[in-house]
Amino acid sequence: MGSHGIKDKVAIVGMGCTTFGEHWERSADDLLVDATEECFASTPSLPKGDVDAYWIGTMNSGQSGVVLSKPLGIDYKPVTRVENMCATGSEAVRAACYAVASGAYDRVMAVGVEKLKDTGFAGLVRSTVPGDGTASEINLTAPAAFSLLDPAYCKKYGVDPQDMRDAMTHVAWKNHLGGSRNPRAQFRKEVSKETIARQAGKVAGRLGVFDCSGVADGAAAALIVRAEDAHLYTDTPMFVKALAMVAGPASGPIDPSYDYTTFHEVVACAKDAYAQAGITNPREQLDLAEVHDCFTPTELVLMEDLGFSERGQAWRDELDGVFDQDGALAVNVDGGLKSFGHPVGASGLRMLFECWQQFRGEAGERQLPDAKLGLTHNLGGRPGTCVSFISVVGRDREGA
Repeated sequence: MGSHGIKDKVAIVGMGCTTFGEHWERSADDLLVDATEECFASTPSLPKGDVDAYWIGTMNSGQSGVVLSKPLGIDYKPVTRVENMCATGSEAVRAACYAVASGAYDRVMAVGVEKLKDTGFAGLVRSTVPGDGTASEINLTAPAAFSLLDPAYCKKYGVDPQDMRDAMTHVAWKNHLGGSRNPRAQFRKEVSKETIARQAGKVAGRLGVFDCSGVADGAAAALIVRAEDAHLYTDTPMFVKALAMVAGPASGPIDPSYDYTTFHEVVACAKDAYAQAGITNPREQLDLAEVHDCFTPTELVLMEDLGFSERGQAWRDELDGVFDQDGALAVNVDGGLKSFGHPVGASGLRMLFECWQQFRGEAGERQLPDAKLGLTHNLGGRPGTCVSFISVVGRDREGA
């Protein structure tokens, strides 16, 4: 790929994140103010007036930069609104980081927000006009589309459906356990494996209620500066090692060779991100990963696409506890989309916020020992028609 990367050229020096949930009493403006105020409070030597430019990520909670400039009272600064499906918040971070790395700005902020509960939809908002039902890739619900991963994976790798069901159950159990330890999560209770696998109502295919991420409101923010300036603002900055974004050709629904056991976009994105960060063995080198667990079989497939598991082995690694908090690589230790829900514009920044807390030793019951390197991942779209984002961030700067 043609990506040169900006490893260790920029740093995140402040972050803020609201609780995620049903914020009926809070507007998108309120959530933006809450997240950015916490972010500025974490860097008292960097007031709002000193920020040179802003990026706001939202899919459906407003248009243009006024979405952010109005509630924050930003006076005549550049504010760019971005959208890239479920990677919207991450796209705001990517653009903001590149702006600093290029030398265009010294201090910038990336913000993400979404108010899904106000839309009246039971799931994610839809911008497509209902058709005659012949375009299956559009008219399938998200749970229906992702439910296809389960039987396809079992068929390709000869996995017993009950073993696959147990692995999917473990994903949900693990991520709800993380959410029970996170005061910012939407769902903060442990859920038994019996409830997940046998007592929850079915949604699509073999996906039950606890196999699907929730619907939530939320916002998060990050302040970004040049790496060499980072310690002017905080003693514990987070350095950006890699930022990769891939948009696929969306050919899956019409490609007879596409078998629903991989996201080609994620594979390509991971290759680029690892090259930028100098990672050759992600399972060994990373301390934590925040991945897009929109549905439980999605996380299983992602473990292989991201190189954390060998092909056909993620279900076994999941059951062996490899990705538990005390496993070889902690995945979605904060609770993931399963426990937070997925307010589209905010999710990517929320994932970075977990890395931020871990590197600072502020993760409470979720705290990992000596966490130094983390990965965040967003998947936008559905199987065969996706965009993918991956960041790698670290506690330390090489050569510093």
